[in-house]
Amino acid sequence: MPLRLEIKKKLAQRSERVKSVDLHPTEPWILASLYSGTLCIWNYQTQVMAKSFEVTDLPVRSAKFIARKQWVVAGADDLYIRVYNYNTMDKVKVFEAHSDYIRCVAVHPTLPYVLSSSDDMLIKLWDWEKGWACTQIFEGHSHYVMQVTFNPKDTNTFASASLDRTIKIWNLGSPDPNFTLDAHQKGVNCVDYFTGGDKPYLITGSDDHTAKVCFMFTSLVVIGYDEGTIMVKLGREVPVASMDNTGKIIWAKHNEIQTANIKSIGADYEVTDGERLPLAVKELGTCDLYPQSLKHNPNGRFVVVCGDGEYIIYTALAWRNRSFGSGLEFVWSSEGECAVRESSSKIKTFSKNFQEKRSIRPTFSAEKIFGGTLLAMCSNDFICFYDWAECRLIQRIDVTVKNLYWADSGDLVAIASDTSFYILKYNRDLVSSHFDSGRSTEEEGVEDAFEVLHENDERVRTGLWVGDCFIYNNSSSKLNYCVGGEVTTMYHLDRPMYLLGYLASQSRVFLVDKEFNVIGYTLLLSLIEYKTLVMRGDLDKASEILPTIPKDQHNSVAHFLESRGMTEEALEIATDPDYRFELAIQLGRLEIAQEIAVEVQSESKWKQLGELAMSSGKLQLAEECMKYAMDLSGLLLLYSSLGDAEGVSKLATLAKEQGKNNVAFLCLFMLGKLEDCLDLLVESNRIPEAALMARSYLPSKVSEIVALWRKDLSKINSKAAESLADPEEYSNLFDDWQVALSVEARAAETRGVYTAAESYPSHADRSSVTLVEAFSNLQVEEEESLENGDMDHEEVVAEETGDDEKNEDVEEHHHGEQEEEGVVVDGDSTDGAVLVNGSEAEEEWGTNNEGNPSA
Repeated sequence: MPLRLEIKKKLAQRSERVKSVDLHPTEPWILASLYSGTLCIWNYQTQVMAKSFEVTDLPVRSAKFIARKQWVVAGADDLYIRVYNYNTMDKVKVFEAHSDYIRCVAVHPTLPYVLSSSDDMLIKLWDWEKGWACTQIFEGHSHYVMQVTFNPKDTNTFASASLDRTIKIWNLGSPDPNFTLDAHQKGVNCVDYFTGGDKPYLITGSDDHTAKVCFMFTSLVVIGYDEGTIMVKLGREVPVASMDNTGKIIWAKHNEIQTANIKSIGADYEVTDGERLPLAVKELGTCDLYPQSLKHNPNGRFVVVCGDGEYIIYTALAWRNRSFGSGLEFVWSSEGECAVRESSSKIKTFSKNFQEKRSIRPTFSAEKIFGGTLLAMCSNDFICFYDWAECRLIQRIDVTVKNLYWADSGDLVAIASDTSFYILKYNRDLVSSHFDSGRSTEEEGVEDAFEVLHENDERVRTGLWVGDCFIYNNSSSKLNYCVGGEVTTMYHLDRPMYLLGYLASQSRVFLVDKEFNVIGYTLLLSLIEYKTLVMRGDLDKASEILPTIPKDQHNSVAHFLESRGMTEEALEIATDPDYRFELAIQLGRLEIAQEIAVEVQSESKWKQLGELAMSSGKLQLAEECMKYAMDLSGLLLLYSSLGDAEGVSKLATLAKEQGKNNVAFLCLFMLGKLEDCLDLLVESNRIPEAALMARSYLPSKVSEIVALWRKDLSKINSKAAESLADPEEYSNLFDDWQVALSVEARAAETRGVYTAAESYPSHADRSSVTLVEAFSNLQVEEEESLENGDMDHEEVVAEETGDDEKNEDVEEHHHGEQEEEGVVVDGDSTDGAVLVNGSEAEEEWGTNNEGNPSA
């Protein structure tokens, strides 16, 4: 166990005195039972109370999750065990379990059993599948039984701790203990199994120790005390392992050092991505301290082990001690030099022969240091870069740093924080010229020493560089690489893993999990080189490398080129038809898009291509695409815009066959085929709409449609059917009925005659005129003219005192004038009137009422 174990606080909540705690196996929940008689479930991710149960007025000394049933089980000082459903908050079961305080309950990991221990010195086994019946009682302790716990490696056995100073091991099915341990001089308060090793060690605590409950299989520890609950995480899950450039891996299991070589795998073995490599592991030796970190130097000759406030440098092959010293952290430079952080206020640098060069005392608290091209020192809020030679400040950057990764070239660096990472370019030449000129360095360092190239909102777990490509795995268990700011997901990992390194000879990146299983994934070096050359603008060399990239990776290359704005090149390289179609649409390459659409035969692609062809003025191609896509609405728009009556007619037939009645109706209406419109409405059982249309456009068909309407409506409501009025029977109920019939007869002559679209301007001002109104106004004006003639005749007769012949001459004379005036005014005038008998009225009817597509 390391002396300087890393501990992180995960939860801290105030509450009444806590008597027990338990962790849910899958949810981020802590179950706490309180002295006040309450159960609380805390969410340690959100830091809030998720649920609570008011159990009793007396202390609840123990509570556990039964996750597979969504239950919690609790034992209290009122002698009862209670079971609750934590989803519905319902009480599942309440029963009296003991004759004295219940100290502990334990849940069997697979069987429907719950153990309970009590101050009555008994342990009882309960079976919930048998209605919570007590199936066995275990007697043997002579004092209060404080805790019971199942053995996770042999669930048929369990251990108990008692104030009689003993620990007893029991077997389910036997009332007598297997054996008894006299472990303490005072009462034993707690017991648990440790499963970190091969043997199931017991951990116990007596009256002179604190009470702790460790959740198996994780490094999380929950501590309950008189003022609340605390959750901490001990150590790190990152395995202590390192790989050099040749594929040799060294790792530490406790104090034992082991080694394996990836190249030892035979050439005949077919390696599969994500598969555990069958490595031959060898014992290399032991370490004099408990390793917390282990790292090869750049050339792989030495390995440094750091832990317990000390470091030791070993030779990689023979594992011999080369140097040692005190230090909290140890880092290598890219040239083989090293630095040690002895404390937050003292850092030392050493030469390649491990001779001390400088001792640095920073003006801030250095909480971390990082090696690489430059020596970096971090506080909680910023990072400062220094050169290795003279420890001069290069630049200070205000960012909270979790880790730092340098590229082998020394020109690029990735800074990882808790929530994101940044790719920066180090301007080495600018820094060198600055120091060569003898200029002083400001508090922030050399201006423009670093340039931020990219920022990505992903949390980096571990990372490494291959050329200008940054490979990393994130908190979402994805293995990604980033080139030029473009992030590509290579693989989805099924568990937490940590990057070891990359072997160019095998074109594979290697990872290790916390159980020291090594896994490899393919990452083509040619692919990385191609993207790197494109980033540098060297397209000629990139083109030379392209043939070496497998065809199945060309789409990845095309996506990269598209992200760089090189869409034309992406289209040439891409192989996926769907992706090539998208690129062709972006570029407006209709011919290529049409070829792909013919090959794939996708309605969505035909429709997309048709819209692009329409907007580009390629109407013939647009028509073809819309036909393939069965885009009837688009065809209607196209044909009506072109004034193509034949196309509209064919579309009407096609729409009717496809059941697109709305499109078919519009086509027929535009063609003036009103009878066909009525038939379509009737066939589609839209009889009321057919009646209304007949009333507006074909009055002669109203009686026929009304008869159909009555017949159809009588099936539902006979009274309503009888109330429908037929205009031929009740013409008095319909205004201008005879006028409508006359207009229909005259307009029928022009239906089916389509005026050229170019004459639309001469018809546009008549779009609001209704023929029935115009026809009615015409009749009214004629009647008024006749009435005015009669009045003039009466006035002449009253004034003249001549004989009858004279009066008759005057009367005939006036009648003649009125008839002539009526013809001139009402027949030829165009100011506000409509010529019903002339060609203009006929054209207007065809345009306005029949919806002539050419107009």
